[in-house]
Amino acid sequence: MADNPTAHREITLTVNGRKVQRLVPVRRLLVDFLRDDLGHTGTHAGCEHGICGACTVLIDGEPARSCITLAVQADGTEVTTVEGITPDDGLSPVQQAFKDCHGLQCGFCTPGFVVTLSAADPDDHPDDASIRELLSGNLCRCTGYQHIVDAVNEAWGRTPG
Repeated sequence: MADNPTAHREITLTVNGRKVQRLVPVRRLLVDFLRDDLGHTGTHAGCEHGICGACTVLIDGEPARSCITLAVQADGTEVTTVEGITPDDGLSPVQQAFKDCHGLQCGFCTPGFVVTLSAADPDDHPDDASIRELLSGNLCRCTGYQHIVDAVNEAWGRTPG
C-alpha cells in the first residue's frame, strides 16, 4: 500500500517570534506540535476537548485552544505560547501578580490564564464580574478563583478585592 500523499503537509508559522517550518501529519494537534515537536511545554494539554483552557495560546494575537486546533490550521500564523510572554529576565506582570496574590496552587492551569490575560484590554474589564467573565473559559480546580481575580487586578494596577 502506497503512502498517502495527503497524510503530511509542510507548514510555516512563527512561534514566539521565531519562524518554524516543518512537515507535520495533517491530523497533528497544535498542542502536540508545540509541546512535542518544538519543546514549548508550558502549553498544557488538559481536557483535550477545548473546555479547560490549559492549552490556550495566541494565534495572531487572539486566544485559541491548541488542543482542538490542528497544526496545519496554524500555517501562516503567528503563535505565542506562555514562553513567548515570559520575559527572559523574570516574570511578566501577570505572572508576578499570580505569584504575589496566590493566584496559583498546582500551576497546571496558570499558563492558560496568563496567555488569555495577555490578549485582554484591562479597560474592557473594569470590575471583578467582567474579569470573571473574561476568564470563564479557563478552569482551575485549586484556587476558588478569588485569588486569580485579585492577581488580575494587581497586574492591571488596581487594588485587589
